[in-house]
Amino acid sequence: MPRREEYGTMLSTTVSCVGFRGACIALAVFLVAAPACPAWAQTPTVTQIEEDWELVIGAPSPSADAPQVTTLISPLGNVDSLYATFVVNHHDAPAYKAGGLQLQVWDGEDLLVSRLFPNQALLATPGETIRWTQVMRETNDGMVFEIINGSSTTWGNFGDEGTLKATLPTSLANLNGYSPDVSVENSGVNYAANRVQSLVLKRVRAYTATDEIIEDATPRTVHTLNE
Repeated sequence: MPRREEYGTMLSTTVSCVGFRGACIALAVFLVAAPACPAWAQTPTVTQIEEDWELVIGAPSPSADAPQVTTLISPLGNVDSLYATFVVNHHDAPAYKAGGLQLQVWDGEDLLVSRLFPNQALLATPGETIRWTQVMRETNDGMVFEIINGSSTTWGNFGDEGTLKATLPTSLANLNGYSPDVSVENSGVNYAANRVQSLVLKRVRAYTATDEIIEDATPRTVHTLNE
């Protein structure tokens, strides 16, 4: 079995410095006071990232197509090139339509591919909680972006049937440039934020080529309703 290491808040501090590049030796930093920003050569290769998200709806309005939410994940420390977005309760590729779920993969401002979940219902249940995991994985076939383990009242379970999955060729050798800060800074409630109780990145896992699992259990709040 892969070895799991959980860092919680300590990993969050390291991530702000070098993304997940320093994550694998964060424990060494804590135990033996190694340098805060270790040499690149010391870092195991990260091959997969998983982000667990939770969205809590307040009072949705089907007649107003509200609320609408977008989350983002990128293998790099920016959104200048490759990244993916997950859009909730609307989609705009190839044209805008209310309701449903869509995975989109972008190169900067250019849309490369999109995947639409078959159930395109509108949010209509007050207090609904929606959970899902965003996956980014480097494979021999290219970069895989996927939504898995989705659960909701409106759309039921989603993601595990492969409808929200896209694979693209890439020259990236690893996912060590990933940072949850990029995900948080570029995710949010696009429309009707007053109808969303909270949007939180609950947990992050990084899988390495040496079969380690590095887990960051620090909740990162993107949005919370101030009543």
